[in-house]
Amino acid sequence: MSNQEQNYIDGLWCEGGAGRIDVIDPGTGKKLSEHAMADAADVDRAVQAAVRVHRSGVLTDMRPIERGRMVQAMGRYLIDHIDALADLLTAEQGKPRWEAEMEVRGAALYFEYYGNQASTVEGRSIPLGSGYFDFTHYEPYGVSAQIIPWNYPLEMTARSLSAALTTGNACVIKTPELTPLSNYIFARAAEAAGFPNGAVNILCGWGHEAGAALSAHPDIDQVVFTGSVRTGIAIATAAAQNVVPCVLELGGKSAAIVHEDADLDAFENDIRWGIYFNAGQICSAMSRVIVHESRHDELIERAVNVANSLSVGPGRERGAVGANMGAMVSESQRDRAADFVSQAEGQGAHVVTGGHKMNIPGAFLEPTVLKDVKPDMTIAQEEIFGPVLSVLSFRDEAEAIKIANGTQFGLVGGVFTRDLDRATRAAQKVRAGQVFVNAWFAGGVETPFGGYGKSGYGREKGREALWNYVQTKNVAIKVR
Repeated sequence: MSNQEQNYIDGLWCEGGAGRIDVIDPGTGKKLSEHAMADAADVDRAVQAAVRVHRSGVLTDMRPIERGRMVQAMGRYLIDHIDALADLLTAEQGKPRWEAEMEVRGAALYFEYYGNQASTVEGRSIPLGSGYFDFTHYEPYGVSAQIIPWNYPLEMTARSLSAALTTGNACVIKTPELTPLSNYIFARAAEAAGFPNGAVNILCGWGHEAGAALSAHPDIDQVVFTGSVRTGIAIATAAAQNVVPCVLELGGKSAAIVHEDADLDAFENDIRWGIYFNAGQICSAMSRVIVHESRHDELIERAVNVANSLSVGPGRERGAVGANMGAMVSESQRDRAADFVSQAEGQGAHVVTGGHKMNIPGAFLEPTVLKDVKPDMTIAQEEIFGPVLSVLSFRDEAEAIKIANGTQFGLVGGVFTRDLDRATRAAQKVRAGQVFVNAWFAGGVETPFGGYGKSGYGREKGREALWNYVQTKNVAIKVR
């Protein structure tokens, strides 16, 4: 695992000023490796390396199509190393081996997509009459600081890094403490693609130390963060002191509205993917199902069947795509999710299946389904980030929309019905940045993603994401 345990600053692998941290395999509960931890001085070195690259003009002087080819080459590098990379990701994060391979492919796709977009970031001419020639063009912010979550360490890094490099920014990435190992691949990929030293810097560190130093650094120009509301507020506050813009994706409490005419046979697959994929550790997970009272009991029965059909255990033993689920990322995350379930029972909800820690080594929680959940219960309001499905019921369309919109979040939502008019009304009224109709997780790298309310602001994915990494310059020329 050479270099996978060190930080990467200005083209060099190095130790960190804050010592080392144990990386635990959540599938076994055993120590997997250690990783160097950066302190504020390490963060400053990384930022200054990125500043030097930006100010040199090496990224912005090249033709965009050339830069785009380099970005695409990084994606191909990931695919070339997919087997070892997926093995490592499974070991440090706990997801089934086939899910890890999907994540590597998803990460590579961002580099392919945004590399293709490099030449399309174009300005426009603005008519001011015969005496002037006026036009706009886009310039990179400069240094992009990116703070990565532990649930999809490869895909979330790729999402922001690919767009930032495509538009000519230099990057400093702070990896998550729980899953820092696999991010080494982006340093190797950047080297292989020909990016200069300092264009990509990768370091691991505590959020309160390295993360705080990075978000408050006076020489960064833009921050991208995915994580909790509390941390997002702290990052935005620190960045605001230097008038630095942020893109924040802060999680959700997303709801699927299931009407009486919904195809429940097909919806079983949405349950599988919506709440049990990656053990429910997805910001856009389908954590609430709001079902018409006439289909409530049937849906509960189907959800229980889905949960009970899953083979749960170490991800490395689950290499084939199918009805299986791996560990949660850590025992503390598992215990947090289990505590939510216990609290829900205390408030009157009933566990239909699951809800307990599994009596095997590792951070495993049984796939869980709860019924008799009320909209004001804690479990219906707060993000659990685990394999826990809460089922609520409604009588009419207005009530369903009210329940769906009744949280502080607004990341995604969904509606399941054969009635196109009803689906369209829901899409207009659900307060979320993305609405799925009859397929949870519809969309892809091409579709913009981001939230309303405390789910954050700014958009990742799609062409909209590119505008997070550039600023507009207007040039007005007097014609004599």
